[in-house]
Amino acid sequence: MSELTGRTALVTGASRGIGRAIAIRLAARGAMIIVHFGTDKEGASTTVDEIRRAGGTALAVGAELGVDNDVETLFAGVESGLAGQPLDILVNNAAAAPAGPLGATTPAEFDHLFAVNVRAPYFIIQRALPLLRDGGRIVTISSVATRMANTTQTSFAMTKGAIETMSMTLANELGVRGITVNAVAPGATRTEANAAFFEAPGLAEMITGTTALHRLGGADDVADVVTFLASDAARWITGQVIDASGGLFLGPRI
Repeated sequence: MSELTGRTALVTGASRGIGRAIAIRLAARGAMIIVHFGTDKEGASTTVDEIRRAGGTALAVGAELGVDNDVETLFAGVESGLAGQPLDILVNNAAAAPAGPLGATTPAEFDHLFAVNVRAPYFIIQRALPLLRDGGRIVTISSVATRMANTTQTSFAMTKGAIETMSMTLANELGVRGITVNAVAPGATRTEANAAFFEAPGLAEMITGTTALHRLGGADDVADVVTFLASDAARWITGQVIDASGGLFLGPRI
């Protein structure tokens, strides 16, 4: 029997990329997966189909985040899918992409980033808590942008810094229920959705040259870390930010 058999998981933004890899990996360990998508219904169907072909159980729930009533729309589908079962694992993966440097970011872009990357995860957790069993797991995807000065991602990094603070404080609050709350911070991670970005001349070489493990990350690299945190093996880890970047930008090699 797989270690997560009988457990349920909600993975937001699971229609592609890291979210899809997390959903597939959790399903492979036995969890029933609720695959959330914002607008990519076809991608979510692909995730669900892949899980089912491998013998797992999954269903898709659509809800655009960052708009009015987003959380209630999401949980109407979640509660229907759970059909009275508790929720065991919540993975907040959905996020809006960086809006650009300070001089180019508009107030609307800034507000959208915080609505999707901060407000939505916060209120998703709030709404999930009555469904989440004692001993459950909450994992939110952050970014190494919080420990690196990237001038093209200031507002994005701010949202992820807020997520990390949220995870630490909620871990302290929810620990009495045995619920662990952690964040995972990927670095440069190539997926099918962003592969073209890494084709820019010299970019992949520059990144791998500043990465201790000397390669780009893949979605499965991050999914494995999230799956570990969702497992019983991580029962004594909470309030932490786990760097899943392969050692990106640790310092010069001398």
